[in-house]
Amino acid sequence: MKTYGLIGFPLSHSFSKKYFTEKFQDEGVTDRQYELFPIENIKSLADLLAENQSLCGLNVTIPHKIGVLPFLNEIEEAAEKIGAVNCICIKRFEGETYLKGFNTDAYGFEESLKPLLTANHKKALVFGDGGAAKAVKYVLQKLGIEYQVVVRKATAGAILYNQVTPELLERHKLLINTTPLGMSPHINTFPEIDYTQLGSDHLAYDLVYNPLETAFLSKAAERGAQVKNGLEMLYKQAEKAWAIWNK
Repeated sequence: MKTYGLIGFPLSHSFSKKYFTEKFQDEGVTDRQYELFPIENIKSLADLLAENQSLCGLNVTIPHKIGVLPFLNEIEEAAEKIGAVNCICIKRFEGETYLKGFNTDAYGFEESLKPLLTANHKKALVFGDGGAAKAVKYVLQKLGIEYQVVVRKATAGAILYNQVTPELLERHKLLINTTPLGMSPHINTFPEIDYTQLGSDHLAYDLVYNPLETAFLSKAAERGAQVKNGLEMLYKQAEKAWAIWNK
């Protein structure tokens, strides 16, 4: 039995196990299983691999997309440029375990974003600067969209939420939430910007998919903005992960 799984912490709301379990059933695959591995400290990865010799692939989620990098033997070019990994292919040779890291977040984000873009979306505000934000920034650079990162604590190259002025919102028509704000069970949290400055030219994209309409999207929609949650991105990155594992 080949095993695939998800590492992260916590894993109380996992899309991946349901998606892959149903995929195995739909495709008549009986020799594969998908499990959740909630590990709080990424240093536990070595023990996890040793104790689960049937592991062939892992998805990686918060908070380990960056911390997992030193444990990999190889990283694909795109993931190396992004600086974050959310998919690992596991090979075992003569008792040795070989890990190659990929980033499928970028693919999923790009494929779900492109159909929504218009001439208005030349500049973006990116809320948050963690592992998911790295994939988002990579895609924006690839698409030629200028961006400004917005964070709660001052970091180089980023601004604070209280520095997001009406003028900034007027110039940046694409708003992307890469933070866990609004994710269940904390559904009443959201990026703290002046939503009254948004209009029909704005596109609000939230990587969160649970709930399907976050407070961020709801507030943007009330002002006439186009909105998009992270569910399609999740499906597309999962499809990409499956393709990588089955090469």
